Amino acid sequence: MSENTDRYESAAARYFEAWNATEPEALSKAVAAAWTPDGGYTDPLADVRGHEGIAAVITAAHEQFPGFVFRPLGAVDGHHDTARFGWELVNEADGSAPVAGFDVVTLDAEGRIRQVLGFLDRVPASA
Repeated sequence: MSENTDRYESAAARYFEAWNATEPEALSKAVAAAWTPDGGYTDPLADVRGHEGIAAVITAAHEQFPGFVFRPLGAVDGHHDTARFGWELVNEADGSAPVAGFDVVTLDAEGRIRQVLGFLDRVPASA
């Protein structure tokens, strides 16, 4: 169980590293480390495949919420090639977290993300 738990936690850590990368080169490297080349990301606001599409979604989130970081909310849980975890988008200046959600990821044999299915639990009315 520990080996799989580490696999899920490592995948989630790479996922958050990608979502928190703001410089284009760092973002590109982080997305490539976290996702398979044909990996996908789907939530109520986006449905993209490939590193460029994923990086564009992340860049758009940072443009909409400058000065915010994505942080895990609770523990990472998983079985087989699937993991789930909660997250929140936190304002670094005041600690508020106006956006929160829950993601389910499917991993390949090396622990890279094949697909993310994201759910938004808390979204401000202005978003």
